[in-house]
Amino acid sequence: MTTRWKEEKAESPQTLKSNAFSFQSSKQNKMSPLPVPEDIALQIASFLQVPDLCSLASCSRLWRELCGSDCIWESLVRDRWPSLELSDGSSSSSAIKKPMSMGWRCFYMELHNEKAACATLVVQFVETCSSSVSLEVGEYQKAMHDLHAMQFGYQDVQMFLFKPELTVLVNLLGLHYCMNWLRVPANCVLKALESRKISERQVCVKWWKLGRWSHGFRMRDELLSRQFTLIDVGLAKQEEVLAVLYRGAIHEVLRVQICVADPSSPSWSCQSAHRRG
Repeated sequence: MTTRWKEEKAESPQTLKSNAFSFQSSKQNKMSPLPVPEDIALQIASFLQVPDLCSLASCSRLWRELCGSDCIWESLVRDRWPSLELSDGSSSSSAIKKPMSMGWRCFYMELHNEKAACATLVVQFVETCSSSVSLEVGEYQKAMHDLHAMQFGYQDVQMFLFKPELTVLVNLLGLHYCMNWLRVPANCVLKALESRKISERQVCVKWWKLGRWSHGFRMRDELLSRQFTLIDVGLAKQEEVLAVLYRGAIHEVLRVQICVADPSSPSWSCQSAHRRG
């Protein structure tokens, strides 16, 4: 599915139809007038991100009601979760249905809290599985598929997985998910990594390959390693590693491990050592 991506902090919701900006005249009579026409004020509010929108809503009762308009929050929902299937009564059984009695702002908050809880489960899973220093590729792939099943969006990854206080393995998971599943443009990913101050964090990936046959004899299994930064992944400098992580332990690859790079060790791109017999 084609998705229109916006740069972080410069995102605008889907174009709102002109008739969505109308307010009931009875509400206008009960409140003080805005410094600009209401339709213009609503359009201005529709271009704000959620934190700024909430700040604007705290200015007055009129701004609070205007910023809580369904037309704004419906656009924010669809903008943040573009792949989310919302039920209109005739959609598939797997579609999410917004309760009729719930406004779009409350629906947005409900989805946000749901994604936050899901992110906590994924982070706990990765941290538990990597408690012995490294993460097996099967566990890594399970976490990746869980993000897809939870219908994580790009903003969810930025909010919940691109945190410097989390292990870099979680950062890598979110980065790989954005690139392979969401197809986020590289410039957006790089900007997010830099703004979250995680672009220079380092990861090490090791994989064991089945020994080749030569003159009727099978050679020893070979260990290959790559140590790299997250920004290297964003710049497409580690396509081989991403391919190994995506395929996992199949065919000639016997095992794959992901771990936090040792900052005291020299940076190396590839080595063949510790061969397995």
